[in-house]
Amino acid sequence: MVAVVLMDTQGAFDDQSTVKDCATIFALSTMTSSVQIYNLSQNIQEDDLQQLQLFTEYGRLAMDEIFQKPFQSLMFLVRDWSFPYEYKYGFKGGNEFLDKRLQIKDTQHEELQTVREHIHSCFTKISCFLLPHPGLNVATSPAFRGQLRDVAPDFKEQLQSLIPKLLHPDYLAEKEINGNKVTCRGLLEFFKAYIKIYQGEDLPQPKTMLMATAEANNLAAVAAAKDQYHKNMERICGGDLPYVAPETLEEKHTFFHREAIHAFASTKKMGGQEFCDRYQAQLQRELDEMWLSFSKHNEAKNLFSAFRTPAVLFVLMCLLYVLSGVLLFVGLSTFALVCDCGLGLLMIAMLAWAFIRYSGQYRPVGGAIDQAAGVVLEQATVMLNKSRGAPISDKKKFS
Repeated sequence: MVAVVLMDTQGAFDDQSTVKDCATIFALSTMTSSVQIYNLSQNIQEDDLQQLQLFTEYGRLAMDEIFQKPFQSLMFLVRDWSFPYEYKYGFKGGNEFLDKRLQIKDTQHEELQTVREHIHSCFTKISCFLLPHPGLNVATSPAFRGQLRDVAPDFKEQLQSLIPKLLHPDYLAEKEINGNKVTCRGLLEFFKAYIKIYQGEDLPQPKTMLMATAEANNLAAVAAAKDQYHKNMERICGGDLPYVAPETLEEKHTFFHREAIHAFASTKKMGGQEFCDRYQAQLQRELDEMWLSFSKHNEAKNLFSAFRTPAVLFVLMCLLYVLSGVLLFVGLSTFALVCDCGLGLLMIAMLAWAFIRYSGQYRPVGGAIDQAAGVVLEQATVMLNKSRGAPISDKKKFS
């Protein structure tokens, strides 16, 4: 499935826009589009080509970095074309006209040659479409509201040729950067990176744009790898799924973690190895955080884990109750009284824990009770293992 985003930019070089405004709009639309339509009136003038030169230097630097043409498709759309007897309407006449306009001759000035060379080097595909005038009723009548009957027949005929070439599923061009198809999530990262570098007063240097593209490229790869890991783990221990044994869950985590790192490493990225290693380290950290979250979420599904604290408190209360009775029977009433006080404190802790779990208030107190119960259970487990002569785990030995 492919999402199609149609982005209409404002007119360039009018009395309301600065050169920086026009350069920013053109650069952003070109860098984020798979097909850039350069809409011109009546003809392709030399200054129209020179305006492209503002952005082709970035393309040249990016090409030096990735050995590919940085932009995909540039289409000159010449509206109100008045010379169909020289070059026919549509792509055929338009491409013949464009070939003549972009032709490099030895007699040309070096600056004109440079502009044409840069345009060819920066775009994978360059085309031109010559569109007739829509008719005087469209251009001059204040009552025109889009009625097709008022549109010139030639104009409607050429639209039926143009639009399918742009939007038909067989001709749709997916956005690619550095040879990788860009996802919706990845495109968002590119927009963020590009907007950041255009927030200053001055136009960014081409090298700055290149680094922004490399950063967005790596962030998109990180996001894709994280999404893959998250979806895989959700299938194992998602919200509605039952509790998974910790050993099994850790085994799955190790496998999916390795898969996510491989997915990131196998994605074509810009910026060099050292630059990419930094984002791989970021991916490692974020995957570790996600694993910790999944592990805690899975542990919360464990029935014993949920009732661990009240179970420990209840067992301690029973022990103190029995011990108090024994001490009272042998005449050690003072020690029996101490056990009764401890029993009372445990009952208060049990009631407090139940209230906190029910109301969600005083969470630090509830955490302290859970932690104390965990320590008691851990120490009891260690003592039980020692009494049985069972080996203690390495973690206990060296902690």
